[in-house]
Amino acid sequence: MFQFAASTPAASGGSILGLVGPFVLMFVVFYFLLIRPQQKKTKTRNAMLKSLKKGDKIVTIGGLHGTIMELSDDIVVLRVNDVTKLTFDRGSISHAVTTVEDKE
Repeated sequence: MFQFAASTPAASGGSILGLVGPFVLMFVVFYFLLIRPQQKKTKTRNAMLKSLKKGDKIVTIGGLHGTIMELSDDIVVLRVNDVTKLTFDRGSISHAVTTVEDKE
């Protein structure tokens, strides 16, 4: 009594590509706009953390400015003024500070 036109083999073969194509395109866009830049940023940050040495001036994630006095694999001791030394995890360092005098 009822006949369905979608049950023919020719109509169902092309629809799989039509359904999967947009998902593949979205993944490619997400990869180039979100995933790849985040991986690049993480790689740059890890390289910066590995290149730190005693005497470098840094800023922590919390905004504290200091100079590295001691450095181990996971602990950093910062001097924030003449007498105050604070201990931080190495991962809590946001970036190293470079001044005009350091570049010359």
